[in-house]
Amino acid sequence: MKDIIRIESISMLHNMFQIPPPKHPLVSVIDFSKLDNHQKESQHTGLQVASSFYVITLKHLKSGSLQYGRKQIDFQEGSLFFSLPEQVSTIQNPVFEECRYNWGLYFHPDLIYGTPLFNKITEYSFFKYTTNEALHLSEDEKVCLSSIINTIETELNRPIDKHTKNVLISAIEYLLNHCNRFYDRQFITRANENNSVIDTINTYLKNYFDSANLPEKGLPTALQCADQVNLSPNYLSDLLRKETGKTTQEHIHFHLLEIAKDRLLGSDDSIKEIAYSLGFEHSHYFSSLFRKKVGLSPTEFRNLN
Repeated sequence: MKDIIRIESISMLHNMFQIPPPKHPLVSVIDFSKLDNHQKESQHTGLQVASSFYVITLKHLKSGSLQYGRKQIDFQEGSLFFSLPEQVSTIQNPVFEECRYNWGLYFHPDLIYGTPLFNKITEYSFFKYTTNEALHLSEDEKVCLSSIINTIETELNRPIDKHTKNVLISAIEYLLNHCNRFYDRQFITRANENNSVIDTINTYLKNYFDSANLPEKGLPTALQCADQVNLSPNYLSDLLRKETGKTTQEHIHFHLLEIAKDRLLGSDDSIKEIAYSLGFEHSHYFSSLFRKKVGLSPTEFRNLN
């Protein structure tokens, strides 16, 4: 197994790209279109890399791939990629297209500690998407995001003062909010593909709960559902929520409770027997979920009907 190269600071990142030291110790913008071929190739050696900061990159590549876990993904033209601190990736021999929109924004968690963005950043679930779920931008969207990047660059070129941190964080949050908006657009424009995903998930859950060995298998998980459609759990859950109003977990609960209601009214099985048959190890977990979702306990539901 190859060693993982760890990039602990923005300064180390600049050294890797063989460019001058950063203007700010915790945040940097790198314009890939201004790097010469030697600089571009110097850090793309096929080695695994993990950084200590958040990464957002807009790239136009003619060829090359990025490996995420066991998957090798082809880059697509004009795509936005996101990476969390400590996420491991491997980039292989990329060839950049000539385009003014090839940039990377890198910011260390230390920049946002103690600010509202630190608590909010977990809401930007696209940081947990896989590379094949990248955001593919229209020309107008590229211009919009690149203008925010220019604002960040302008601030980085100013002398650091007491306002610097707030200005940078505001610009980064503005960028992230636009990414949320553009992902919503991408979900909408892929409606046909999304409907196919929803159908596949519904079929999978129906077959899962219809199987005879639920007590051995236990309840289905969001990860198992995501594997059925080759998506990350976060991307699938966001897709389902935008299309149906329910997350993956809520879809699982919906199918589960429909079967539970049928058995409560159509059989004399005890609550414990029904819970066990649905994959619950302990019946009180089933009863608690049922009450939370239906508003009645299983016994109250059975007696009421």
